Amino acid sequence: MGWQDYLDREQDRFVAELIDFVRIPSVSAKPDNAADVRRAGEWVAARLTQAGLEHAEVLPTAGHPVVCADWLHAGPDKPTVLIYGHFDVQPAEPLELWTSPPFAPELRDGKLWGRGASDDKGGMFVPILALEALLKTSGRLPVNVKCFFEGQEEIGSPDLPPFVAANRARLEADMIFSADGLQWAPDTPQIVLALKGLVSLEITVSGARSDLHSGLHGGGIANPAMALAQLLASMKTADGKIAVAGFYDDVVPLSEDERAQIARVPYDEAAYLAETGAPAPFGEPGYTTRERLWARPTLDINGLTSGWQGAGTKTVLPARASAKITCRLVADQSPERIFELIRAHVAAHLPAGVTAEVVQLPGRADPFLVPGGHNATAVAAEILTEVYGKAPYRTRAGGSIPVMTTLFDVLGVHAVMFGFSHDDENLHAPDEFFRLDAFRLGQTAYCRLLERLGGMG
Repeated sequence: MGWQDYLDREQDRFVAELIDFVRIPSVSAKPDNAADVRRAGEWVAARLTQAGLEHAEVLPTAGHPVVCADWLHAGPDKPTVLIYGHFDVQPAEPLELWTSPPFAPELRDGKLWGRGASDDKGGMFVPILALEALLKTSGRLPVNVKCFFEGQEEIGSPDLPPFVAANRARLEADMIFSADGLQWAPDTPQIVLALKGLVSLEITVSGARSDLHSGLHGGGIANPAMALAQLLASMKTADGKIAVAGFYDDVVPLSEDERAQIARVPYDEAAYLAETGAPAPFGEPGYTTRERLWARPTLDINGLTSGWQGAGTKTVLPARASAKITCRLVADQSPERIFELIRAHVAAHLPAGVTAEVVQLPGRADPFLVPGGHNATAVAAEILTEVYGKAPYRTRAGGSIPVMTTLFDVLGVHAVMFGFSHDDENLHAPDEFFRLDAFRLGQTAYCRLLERLGGMG
């Protein structure tokens, strides 16, 4: 029996196992679910052993654990492939918006509904099943394989950098494939070539010791809320360009070929505006909306706090005002350098009569850009072309996956996104689901990928 027949025969069992996996409420953001995150890791380690992998272990970090396993018998002339994914999930609230309970997964309409079904339990289970099919039908794998699955991706992988650095030998590989990733559409593949980095910060502007009567003191001392508004307005020009000195200095400019790649991907502006509910597109001049979303840095205000925010009027002159800001970064920007540039901007543009504090918040990631001619990316594109019957779009993503840059920094290997979820599957939202057709297709794709890589040894 070949691996394709094995996958067909065992598919009902695989779906039943995925249902069991999704039942585990492994919400990494909630301390009450820490034991569930570990239980999910134990489920993964046991399932890797069942599939035929060796040395499957749940390993501690300073926070949620990781799971490692390997199969290293293909020989030194064959490449070593590291497969990444994550078994933690987002919080499910608001629960009342779910059609069925988030951790009581249901099969409906050829889809599995439940929190984490798509992001990333279904996705990371796909390569495990491909490895099982190859091992059970031929007794070996065409390449050396290492598995690295984590339990803290949804909170930014804060404990992964020291873990990866301390376990470099365990994780070293020639190629890395991430099972946490998206295809463009159920009938159209994509290769994601870049992810944005991230820096998070909070600016607090202070004036008087406490809130004061605006009639008695308005006009006599500075208003921190107004000062903050002026400060924030100074960070961007009216047409959307970021005005922080030096902000764009390290940005790798888009080449004409890269702009052409982006332009080849279908884009419907009317549909985008309908999806977002915005009246018009807006952003940095000189770039298309898609180029701004995928390949240009951003500076966004995520929250504002000051003064009276209850019903009616309270004539108060606030003592403090604060703003939470995140910047999405592109190659070769550094989160730490951008933070320092913003702090310098605040110092240079702070209105008179107030003081300001700028604090970097948790949540940072370096931008990730796959170089042109990357070998593993070329092979992945070949396999996607074969299984979908059409060439993948070359895309970028505005989001961040911190572990991708961690793996590159420590191991020196650019990861390839090779996942089979879709962005309409309500990731991070109520009624998350995973298409069973994609679940099955991904298994074939991983088997073909590993066989193709084995032929390159």
